[in-house]
Amino acid sequence: MSPLSPRQYPPGEHPALPPPAASTGIVGWLRINLFSSAFNTALTVVTLWLLYLTVASVADWMFFDSVTSADSRVACRAIDSGACWSVVTTRIDQFIYGFYPAASRWRPNLAFVLLFAALAPILYDRLPLRRPLLYFAALYPFVAGWLIHGGFGLPVVETGLYGGFMLTLIIGVTGISASLPIGILLALGRQSRLFAVRLLCTMFIEFARGVPLITLLFVASTMLNYFLPPGTSFDLLVRVLIMVTLFAAAYIAEAVRGGLQAIPRGQYEAAEALGLSWWATTQKITLPQALKISIPGIVNVFIGLYKDSTLVVIIGLLDPLGIARAVLADAKWNGLATETYLFVALFFFLSCFAMSRYSLWLERRLSTGRDRGATA
Repeated sequence: MSPLSPRQYPPGEHPALPPPAASTGIVGWLRINLFSSAFNTALTVVTLWLLYLTVASVADWMFFDSVTSADSRVACRAIDSGACWSVVTTRIDQFIYGFYPAASRWRPNLAFVLLFAALAPILYDRLPLRRPLLYFAALYPFVAGWLIHGGFGLPVVETGLYGGFMLTLIIGVTGISASLPIGILLALGRQSRLFAVRLLCTMFIEFARGVPLITLLFVASTMLNYFLPPGTSFDLLVRVLIMVTLFAAAYIAEAVRGGLQAIPRGQYEAAEALGLSWWATTQKITLPQALKISIPGIVNVFIGLYKDSTLVVIIGLLDPLGIARAVLADAKWNGLATETYLFVALFFFLSCFAMSRYSLWLERRLSTGRDRGATA
């Protein structure tokens, strides 16, 4: 039978026709958002022109007119007028490892590779062989500490030699991984029915949130030894890791507490009616929902902590900013602060951007937002 013509369909039963091609897809988006009127069209053209001028100028300076091989700032300027990336390429080892011995740098390299194997089963719940990898993730802090610091057959490398991006990753990863469980316990403690537990958790959280991190770092570097027995030697990096972890845990506790308060009271009452204990209710009902709700706040704390790791330069640890200051103090590279600090900024931007994108992916995966199909 030949297909029916439009006039042969009964009234109201004609199949829906596709929308006009000019109103869908990329063309439709451009017409609606950029060229919907004469004013918007003119504004779009001017914006694109200014964007072209800016991008072209930046690209010339950063890439096309840049210099990557020179032994000083004067030599860079003699070659071309663009960015002098030689200040980075000649000191790239220091930017990455600080003053970690060159012969032992395979150890932090291996620890960095194993970090992805440890994070994979935590970040992705459908990973093959996830259970054995979770056991490895639990052991990873001890494996990484042994590889980087040494002992048990490996030469010990003093923490004073750590620096650069390696030091930032040590502080950031340790602070993030250790502060999350402590923050959850503090949040639960602040919601506890036991007055003493609730009071102690509240006092700690309010104190940590009310004191700047730089103050705690100064306490860790100078005053903490006064509270230890005479002759006790407490490594500075370990003290910093403890302070950073406790500081971040207080903020995570408040983010998780907000998630706990967002759960309807009826769920608690239903759990009590079923005879579930407080621990069973927390483990199976309230805490999983609270963590889903708190994902944006928790990731915000993680990103802030990761960036705040640069404050350790104030107490003498050579993070990337400390290495940058040391490089710029060299007369050969004096005056190249733009290239040096831009390189450090790009590293932090890429790291923080990766964390934020994972947070958005996890929110969509767990359907924490109002619109499951919402895009970033």
